[in-house]
Formats: sequence, structure tokens, C-alpha cells
Amino acid sequence: MLKKKEIIYREILSKALEEKTFSFTQLWLSKKFGFSLSTVSNAIKPLEEIGAIQKKQRSFVLVDVKKALLFWASERSLRRDIVYATRSEMPVMKIEGSMPSGVVFTAYSAYRMLYNEAPADYSEVYVYTDKKTAEEIEKRFPKRKGPENVFVLEGDRFLLRRKNTIAPLPQIFVDVWNLREWYASDFANAIMRRMNV
Repeated sequence: MLKKKEIIYREILSKALEEKTFSFTQLWLSKKFGFSLSTVSNAIKPLEEIGAIQKKQRSFVLVDVKKALLFWASERSLRRDIVYATRSEMPVMKIEGSMPSGVVFTAYSAYRMLYNEAPADYSEVYVYTDKKTAEEIEKRFPKRKGPENVFVLEGDRFLLRRKNTIAPLPQIFVDVWNLREWYASDFANAIMRRMNV
């Protein structure tokens, strides 16, 4: 599951990219997520140190989206969040279509679903979900030998509460950044172009 600081990074980057909101208060973030002010302060401190944010008297401003995004991407450990992985011989779009409700797509599938295209062919499907839905996925995609191509990630409650079945673009980027398939860089570059950062 994402660390608290990563939830904060996702929020400020999503607000900046989707709503063009660049100014935030630590108190607002603390109340929104129920995190302590010290947790919020510790999360944004490294962003201030690298010049991605500027602290004001009662707020802070995100001044370098790309720098903040790359910082989060370098801190992220997607493998840590995998709770189940298996192999499926189905075509990738059939795998995606066979997922139960309650999943949030990320990585390659999310990009394709957002933009109706993919910069490269892909064969892996990554989804965030809760424990109950993960059990349903295990039933639909039982353990099989071979290179894994179905990955279930433990989703945080804030991501899973969204009405959308696709992760926010900053989340998709940092997840793709952490993948080792040869075409991950094609997707990462395409996302950067889409974000225009």
C-alpha cells in the first residue's frame, strides 16, 4: 500500500495536473486524509529541499511539477504492493475485461483506457484493489506457471474510494516508471508528453 507521503504526493500532483491548483496548506492536507501535521510536513520537506515546492507563510506552492513527479517515482516501490500475481493465457484486453468491479487500473491498461491508444503493445495488467476483490481475482485467475502477467496491488482507501476505475495520471506515471518491461519507457515518455511537463 502507498505510504502516507505518497498519498500526499499523489494529491498535490493530481490537483496540479487535473485542476491547475498549485497552492496548498498543510492543514488542508492533514484534514483531508486524517494525517498528522508532522506527517504532512515530513512529506513535503524533501520536495522543498529539491526546489519542487516553495513554502509561504501559511501555505506552499508546487513550482516544479516534473521535479516532484520524478522524486516520487524514484521513491516508489511498486513491487512492495503486489499481493497476488499469476499467469493468464488470455489476450490482454480479455484479462482487463474479466476483472471484477472494484478494481482501479494502473500502468499500461490505465494509459490505454484513458487515451484509447498505447505507445507499444503490452501483455501485463496491473490493478489496485482491496482484499475481498483480490480474492475474487484469484478465483478468476488461479495460480499458473509461467511469466506472470496479472498483478494485483494493495490499494489505499483514498484511491479505492474514487468513482473512477482508472488511477490518476501521476499514479499511472510513477507505477510505469517502476516497471521493468522494455516498453515501460515508451509509456513513461508518452505520459510525460500528455502531462506537458
